[in-house]
Amino acid sequence: MSVRQDVPMMRTARALLPLLVLPVLLTGCDADKEDGAAADSADLDAAARGWGVAPELVYVTKVSGFTVFPESVGVYGDDEFVAAYRSDKSAAKFGLFVDRNTLTAENCAKQPMVEGSHERVTCEHDGDAWYRKTGDHHEYAVPVDGVVIRLSADMDKVNRATLRKAAEAAHRPDDAELAALLPATNGAGI
Repeated sequence: MSVRQDVPMMRTARALLPLLVLPVLLTGCDADKEDGAAADSADLDAAARGWGVAPELVYVTKVSGFTVFPESVGVYGDDEFVAAYRSDKSAAKFGLFVDRNTLTAENCAKQPMVEGSHERVTCEHDGDAWYRKTGDHHEYAVPVDGVVIRLSADMDKVNRATLRKAAEAAHRPDDAELAALLPATNGAGI
């Protein structure tokens, strides 16, 4: 093989090299994101069973200045998932509730914000979520994958912007987030 024959092959190899490296570079682009991988399904299943909820209803959120109160985590009603987040600096708190439901323009105002309440609910579509109000209570409700994630609080305790951030940040827990949901005495086993 002569040198002249090797030149076209070298050019081809040099041209293909960036294309071969591109997938590796793109894969690493999200490596520094705060979100970890989803929690191990066996750990999530065990925790959900302990709370009396279906694993697909377990969600968490992250808002600067608020932390989850592990003793609040569990079942609400028949099988709704609940977790309370409280302010690190004040008495402010909001609840995260997840249930199997749908929320549309047609049914948004018809669904009470508080079970058994007959107060009028107003709904405003805001991106992928619904901003809902009644009396002195408000929430963001995010329908996703057959469930509705609700971030709910008293208006005088938590402002709309904070609830919106909580709604935008709602996601399935990673291992560290799942551990934070568990009381310290139970967290060691998962």
